[in-house]
Amino acid sequence: MNASDRTPADLLRSALASDPARPLVTFYDDATGERVELSVATLANWVAKTANLIQGDLAAEPGDRLALLLPAHWQSAVWLLAASSTGVLVDVDGDPAAADLVVSGPDALERARACRGERVALALRPLGGRFPAPPEGFSDYAVEAPSQGDRFAPYAPVDPAAPALAVGGTELSGALLVERARVDAAELGLTPGSRVLSGRGYDSWEGLSAGLFAPLAAGASVVLCRHLDRLPEDGLRRRIESERVTVTAR
Repeated sequence: MNASDRTPADLLRSALASDPARPLVTFYDDATGERVELSVATLANWVAKTANLIQGDLAAEPGDRLALLLPAHWQSAVWLLAASSTGVLVDVDGDPAAADLVVSGPDALERARACRGERVALALRPLGGRFPAPPEGFSDYAVEAPSQGDRFAPYAPVDPAAPALAVGGTELSGALLVERARVDAAELGLTPGSRVLSGRGYDSWEGLSAGLFAPLAAGASVVLCRHLDRLPEDGLRRRIESERVTVTAR
């Protein structure tokens, strides 16, 4: 991507300017059989809506801390990039009690209640479906996000030197995150057009990098697989072939 890109949001903007129609994230859940493919343009649209939700309805400001209690999922990728667009720090699997706002999947709702700020819940249902009934004390992302604007502009420019991501006890600025993603992309052998299959979780830098940031930094795309251990080896081989995978990270 562009050498001047210094935040994850910059990387997404460059991808959008380069080839908005190409696939960026293809998501599989091998527990449910779900498959979702998002082009650069589609992912960017979800990111814009979510960034507007963060900045507007949730009233989050640059430097605020967002505890992200989500698995490796296409909607997790959206939240990571949307937070970067607003200057909000994402604390992956962070302590909700120490966060200004929390974003939780259905399996972490009780833990998320420790947050005294805004709480958002994701049902993680196929096609981004909503909860049958919103969890008490939470906004349902699938209800709130679709009505948000399709374009986003931050109230103030995001500082690339400001903390952007905390994971595994390490805190990274936007600029350092991009730098590490570029290094990882080179180590994985990623080039524009590469397809990475990642079965890693989003609870570590290695998983976040292989499953989102390194492909984005290289102009590549990712086949993000949740519950990959439930897929037999012959099924994995067929997926690698059908999705034109060039690199695997398991």
